[in-house]
Amino acid sequence: MKASDVKKGNVVEHEGTVYQVRDIERSSPTARGGNVTFRFTLYSIPGGRKFDLSLRADDDLKEMDLVRRAANFSYKDGDAYVFMDAEDYTQYLLGPELVGDNAGYIVEDVEGYYVQLIDEAPVGLQVPTSVVLTVVDTAPELKGASATKRTKPAKLNTGVEIQVPEYITNDEKVWVNTLTGEFAGRA
Repeated sequence: MKASDVKKGNVVEHEGTVYQVRDIERSSPTARGGNVTFRFTLYSIPGGRKFDLSLRADDDLKEMDLVRRAANFSYKDGDAYVFMDAEDYTQYLLGPELVGDNAGYIVEDVEGYYVQLIDEAPVGLQVPTSVVLTVVDTAPELKGASATKRTKPAKLNTGVEIQVPEYITNDEKVWVNTLTGEFAGRA
């Protein structure tokens, strides 16, 4: 596939590493006969390491076939997370290096998880944009503080810590935005 045909979200291979394309910058030189260059912001799969790559328009990049399978979290096996395919019940074992920061957003009985596969092997996990988690440890509400918009830290049942409004108490369920890691309302 030519560099000029690559789109955001494509999965490509470069020097033996698989990357997902997050951003593309096109630059046209002013000199006549100059080559258009493309600057790609890539993230490795698995691992999510950032890598910048510049190519000319007609350079080749090998596109990989990334398959997304809807899956549900089943259980934890040591450090690994076991997901079950929502259609054919295949079990996928995802180690901590594949899950990364998403570990704090893995909960049972939630739809919207996708296991990313290349050649049948799991390479990544896509989590829903928001999940419901339970507050396990936060300071008690301060009396008379309800008029202010102050926040306080709260530890959630998966180990994630977020800022919540002061009126939130222990054992409450809250929505968390998985893209920003922020409180998104009471559940």
